[in-house]
Amino acid sequence: MATGWAGDGAVQDQIDATIKDAIERARSQLPQGPGLVHCEECGKKIPEARRKAVPGVRLCVDCQQAHDEDQSAHSGYNRRGSKDSQLR
Repeated sequence: MATGWAGDGAVQDQIDATIKDAIERARSQLPQGPGLVHCEECGKKIPEARRKAVPGVRLCVDCQQAHDEDQSAHSGYNRRGSKDSQLR
């Protein structure tokens, strides 16, 4: 049950849109094309098990971890689904 000017299901629509955006962002970050034998950043050999597990892999585990940490530091806070944005 919605209150105020929001229509019925408005909160669920926000949740669904937030999840959809997160899925699209994650899919866009998946490796594309053929995988590499050596890391494109440091040149270290990428283990065969990793190449089989992650099709299109381009980075070794260490470089991928550093890349992921850098991405999480630069990712914005999604205000659309936050309680604060609904109060303003």
